Amino acid sequence: MSKAFTRESDLPEEPATTRLRSPLPPGAKNYMTPDGAARLQAELVALQADPSADAVRVRALEESLRTAEIVEPQADPSGAVRFGSTVRIRRDGGSPETLRIVGVDEVGTRSDRVSWLSPLARVLIDASPGDVVELRLPSSTQEIEILEVDAGPEPS
Repeated sequence: MSKAFTRESDLPEEPATTRLRSPLPPGAKNYMTPDGAARLQAELVALQADPSADAVRVRALEESLRTAEIVEPQADPSGAVRFGSTVRIRRDGGSPETLRIVGVDEVGTRSDRVSWLSPLARVLIDASPGDVVELRLPSSTQEIEILEVDAGPEPS
């Protein structure tokens, strides 16, 4: 029999480990709001109590919380948008919408949360109510008016 058809060892194979990748660019800090950290911690506790829970998700939550830098939203004296701010905006004269600038691990499936690293958040940060900023996208440019900024806890 050819060596190609035999096992090198009779030891059981090690299970493949999934390396969890961070959605953060190299060197970026894992900023998180206190509200987001509390939500992720609650999800982790619930998953740890469930024997059929997805182990990869559990490890991802543990890693996210381990590396998180909790940033308490701070009101800016000028009223400018900061990390953790809830912002009411109007795009191109359309209907007002409300967004919250949060950490990358907090975004999830909620469309009202925007990662602080996103192009939208980057143009909003440092803007104040009454300012109009431009969001340049590959296919278009949007004018965004900042209507209101709130640095308080996340609304329920």
